[in-house]
Amino acid sequence: MSKILFVLTGADHWTLADGTKHPTGFWAEEAAAPYEVFTAAGHEVVVATPGGVVPTVDRGSLAPEANGGQEGADRVAAALDSFAALRTPLRLEDVDLAEYDAVFYPGGHGPMEDLAVNADSGRLLVDALASGKPLAVVCHGPAALLAAVREDGTNAFAGRRVTAFTDAEETQAGLADKAKWLLETRLREAGVDVVAGEPWAPHVIVDDNLVTGQNPASSTALAKEVLKKLA
Repeated sequence: MSKILFVLTGADHWTLADGTKHPTGFWAEEAAAPYEVFTAAGHEVVVATPGGVVPTVDRGSLAPEANGGQEGADRVAAALDSFAALRTPLRLEDVDLAEYDAVFYPGGHGPMEDLAVNADSGRLLVDALASGKPLAVVCHGPAALLAAVREDGTNAFAGRRVTAFTDAEETQAGLADKAKWLLETRLREAGVDVVAGEPWAPHVIVDDNLVTGQNPASSTALAKEVLKKLA
């Protein structure tokens, strides 16, 4: 059995360009689907957030239209209900990477608010990448990569192949023109090699121990790639 660390946003909003706060948090499917894949395989999941705050689920991610209908929404809600570790997160500041066999970052717009600028998360990502342990990040979770800066000022993920929620998807979701910055663009500016797939379709990129997924639909496929690395 492996022990997998889930690092979730502690934010419940995303500050837009005009200063308004867009209610958000983590995206339900991106936490629930991998949790089910990992626990079904016998692995343990531990949750950490900045400050140890109980993470907020983006209410929009629980809606039927975000889950392929009411049945899907009910399934995701039930999975989150069974995910007890979400209610007792560790403080990200206290996490010891040596205690875990893999690290996973779900998305939602929350990481754009806090993990993108969180130094503790950034150090964890630098160390996780260097450790060779499976490191998985999905959708807006790659916003956290922006804080993974080495002592020389370079981004630890520069030159690595990743995928993430694309500018095209943000535009289609209706938030691109309201955002302070766009994830795909900012990652490219940091030197990250972003490989974009078709909007909303499952798309996973594997680069050595780094596994990234583009959007919510990629969550299950990403988790299965992590299982292969833990086998």
